[in-house]
Amino acid sequence: MRIDVLTLFPEVFEPFLSASIIGRAVEGGSLSVRCVNFRDFAKDTHKSVDDRPFGGGPGMVLMCGPVFDALESVESDAETEPVRVILTPQGELLTQKILTELASKPWLVILCGHYEGFDERIRTGIEAREVSIGDYVLSGGEPAAIVLIDGVARLLPGVLGGEESVEEESFSRGYLEYPQYTRPRDFRGMTVPEVLLSGDHGRIRAWRTEQAKKRTLERRPDLLGDDR
Repeated sequence: MRIDVLTLFPEVFEPFLSASIIGRAVEGGSLSVRCVNFRDFAKDTHKSVDDRPFGGGPGMVLMCGPVFDALESVESDAETEPVRVILTPQGELLTQKILTELASKPWLVILCGHYEGFDERIRTGIEAREVSIGDYVLSGGEPAAIVLIDGVARLLPGVLGGEESVEEESFSRGYLEYPQYTRPRDFRGMTVPEVLLSGDHGRIRAWRTEQAKKRTLERRPDLLGDDR
């Protein structure tokens, strides 16, 4: 998968893209990520990318010119069109379903806002999917882009080493994930459930399904809908 990130702060992504699972995905060729700085497409000597909002108000707004020019430069050598994603608190809430949809695409272009956000003509002019990672406001879209890239990349074939590890996780089957345990069997009086030590795979699967449903009902009943 190819991902281009349009941002004012490409240095934010450097440690993330070289570490852990994402670093291995990049090194192994499953994922290619390029960061492009809006400021490289500014026209004036001060490299301006923002200006005061018409009508007054606090803060600064990202200008159309550098954003459109950066996007057009990124897409100029492509034979196919990417899926464009704008990260904004006004977008649809990011879910595992959306991550799965995006992971099936060969190419994403992610736009990270900053300051007071994008000129509205950027939203209407580039026909992007608007996505939010939660009902709160961050200083910029970079942390949200990292969340999105991480969530998408781990769904790519071979990145985690097996499909089962993805299918068993929270939200993948509509439930939160069941409890997990490892050695030692007894830690400060807290013991591992006997069923997990039984070797009976049928009982273990049934227990895990029961625990996943129970945990979802207790913590996120909204996920169950009419299945409660």
